[in-house]
Amino acid sequence: MNKLHKHIYGAIAVVVVFVLFSYTNKEYQADWFAFKPNADFSSYSIINMKDWLDAPAGKHGFVQIKDRDFVFEDGTKVKFWGVNICSNTPFVDREKADQFVNTLTFMGVNGVRFHKFTWEATDSINSSQPDSLKFLKMDYFQSKLKENGIYYGWSHIYGHKVKPGDSANLEAYSEIANLKYPWQHLNGSTSSLVNFAPDLQDLNIGLTVNMLNRRNPFTGLRYADDPALSFVEFQNEDDIFWSAIERALEQAPTYKAILCKQFSAWLKIKYLNDEKLKQIWRSDLPEGQSIAKENVYPTPNHQLFSSHYIKSIQENKNIPQHLLDKMQFLYEQQLQFYKRFEKAVRNTGYKGVIVSSGWQAGSGISHMYNLHTDYSVGPIDRHNYFGGGKGGHQLTTGFVNNEAMVSLPGSGLLGTGMQQVLDRPFAFSEWMSLIPNQWTAEASPLIAFYGMGLQGWDASYSFALDSPTYSPTVQSHSVYNVNSPSQMGLYPALAAMLYRNDISEGPILTERNVNLAALSEGKLGFSEFIEQGFDDKKFTGSISSKLLAAGKIPIAFTENLKETQPYTISRFEEKGIKTITSATGELFWDYNSKGYITLNTNGTKGVLGFTKGLNLELGEWTLKIKNEFAVVLLTSLDKKAGLDKTDKILITTIGRVKNTGMKYDETNTHLSKLGNAPILLEGIDFTIGAKRLQKATLKPLDHMGRTRSEEIVIDNNEINIEGATHKTMYYLLEFR
Repeated sequence: MNKLHKHIYGAIAVVVVFVLFSYTNKEYQADWFAFKPNADFSSYSIINMKDWLDAPAGKHGFVQIKDRDFVFEDGTKVKFWGVNICSNTPFVDREKADQFVNTLTFMGVNGVRFHKFTWEATDSINSSQPDSLKFLKMDYFQSKLKENGIYYGWSHIYGHKVKPGDSANLEAYSEIANLKYPWQHLNGSTSSLVNFAPDLQDLNIGLTVNMLNRRNPFTGLRYADDPALSFVEFQNEDDIFWSAIERALEQAPTYKAILCKQFSAWLKIKYLNDEKLKQIWRSDLPEGQSIAKENVYPTPNHQLFSSHYIKSIQENKNIPQHLLDKMQFLYEQQLQFYKRFEKAVRNTGYKGVIVSSGWQAGSGISHMYNLHTDYSVGPIDRHNYFGGGKGGHQLTTGFVNNEAMVSLPGSGLLGTGMQQVLDRPFAFSEWMSLIPNQWTAEASPLIAFYGMGLQGWDASYSFALDSPTYSPTVQSHSVYNVNSPSQMGLYPALAAMLYRNDISEGPILTERNVNLAALSEGKLGFSEFIEQGFDDKKFTGSISSKLLAAGKIPIAFTENLKETQPYTISRFEEKGIKTITSATGELFWDYNSKGYITLNTNGTKGVLGFTKGLNLELGEWTLKIKNEFAVVLLTSLDKKAGLDKTDKILITTIGRVKNTGMKYDETNTHLSKLGNAPILLEGIDFTIGAKRLQKATLKPLDHMGRTRSEEIVIDNNEINIEGATHKTMYYLLEFR
């Protein structure tokens, strides 16, 4: 058999097949069926993962950092497979909180990132005081998570909104209260300016400290003493290099003057006087600005810094000294803020993980400076998104970004791993493949296989779970929808794979060395470029992101200048064809055409991608795929035994997902009709073969993973499954 179509990896506990269908207008309704779960997550189900969670949360002590891993105080390693719960949702009533907990345990989620939830949850007068009545609801929610083995973390500040009672302690309250950003939700907040302004920092720090000192009446513990609180984040998607800061400074002259005074003092230490500064900066020192006047402006804008970094590479020229000085100053200011915040949090007695922020700072030097401030506090945490369309956050008709991540190794969400650092845990705390992209089902397994598996990422929090049930349409109130069956429906199988540690972490192929002293001279040692839309990012450079399909290529912050060795993907590619086999031998990526991936470990087997017509051999198991785009997961339901020994195997299938009446054009790049409920799933047709099947029975399950009465015939150690006939995404193999 052609090696493009045949990959043997050995005995395995979970088979996961992801087959991706290309959509055409020549569509037969018989190939689709309505997804109608009864949404009872509290009752028994074959796929209920509650027993896989290690309850109660906190039993092993606080989550801490040991080298590049999250480790409990008793030495137990942990990874978090989680979701975001946002805005006002953390403050639901007790009945709804119980429903959320049932859903999370059912899906095998062991971590929740509570996100941007303090905008309307602080005292009406003082922004650093939590609203007791609101937080009482969240107290209950968090206590039930803890009870059921689910850890929770706080990403509570996304632009801290000031209140009238703050005015006495701020340099210019009215300037902050009246700030307008391109993003309305940040109006009137400390966003961006907080990274250098001590008075604004006091507000953010004060709120966080008061939250940690709050005692949860349902657990009897201060939050600072509760090991179920897995992390505390300083601020969401913010840093001093973010170009939005200049928009704020235009409206806040008092704070602009403070920043200029800080920078002028920094320059005085370095250059002593204006004469020396002019000798070095020359014409780059704007007329009227001087150390003596304390008004030298540091231009905090990563777009400016990135453009000069790229130009320096293209033209083989040095980055101007005034930009190097500005970047170094901004880095030191942000680091000072983070260390101040860290000290205040630790003074409460909190021993868990502290996260700074998950945001970007352009390409090259400014990016590495920003990354180092995050590194100096704790784990590296990042966000990324893929797909979507004309409507941005909302589903609308019009243009569709219908690319697939499997078509190019290291692209899309996986490319975020280019920011992983050698000796720190890595968290992917916001991500999603966004509708109306048709291949959204590829996202979760891609993150689980390569991110949490091969790359050894330590936490994943998909964005976002808006309700404790499946959504009636592919969109929730926005395109960020964990509640779709193309996401949440896959979690039980993927959680089993992750908690069994099925996938081996890859070796370090090469390190991208970064030295702080060299950064101040504009030297990086390798090239790296980040192209950012709004929330989506693409990573390119002299060390290819394709290598993420083979092994680890982390950044290493070194004490001394150390050369970065070139490393090419050709070491893993087959000659003359576009394929990459991971260094572990467990993963294979074929991108000769639209792309597909196979996985073969002791715990998991599978394929995801455009695999129509392929005949795959994965150890003792064979797979024959009829559809162009689909997901099929065969998962051992045993916590230890693999497919060769388990007595129960769950088969999970899914392909394209759409609303009833949803229509694309012939090119699949334009959405003409949104459609409505119910969600339709494309039936997946495939054949599975194995010697073990001679002693097995196969039953379709309902949409909640509960048994039905019918059986599917097993003939000559093969099973032919027609998804539209059985109208389900779950099947159960049982062995005698």
